[in-house]
Amino acid sequence: MTEDATLGGYLDLHDRPPAFRGADGKAYSAAIYVDDDPDEHGRYGAAVLFVRWSDAGDRPVGHLETPYLVFGESLEEADAGIRQLSLHEVKAHLDRAIAAEKERSVW
Repeated sequence: MTEDATLGGYLDLHDRPPAFRGADGKAYSAAIYVDDDPDEHGRYGAAVLFVRWSDAGDRPVGHLETPYLVFGESLEEADAGIRQLSLHEVKAHLDRAIAAEKERSVW
């Protein structure tokens, strides 16, 4: 696996979030979200936040997010865990979030 094949590796190497074309044809960037406070079990949850960009790419026009994908005993542990996701996994999570949003909009 290359140095920038994970979410954390990409962020570290390129100093910017990775970008993806979603299953809906829109442009997204991916950021890490980690809770500041632990849950009732003392765990910190980490998720991926996807920012949807305008067709011109000049401004955000919405966002999607995953459920918590990783939990850690500390904020740092949760952050380290989510950073290990491969970019292929991140893209799959994006496409699932897009599909879930489409299902919600049908109702």
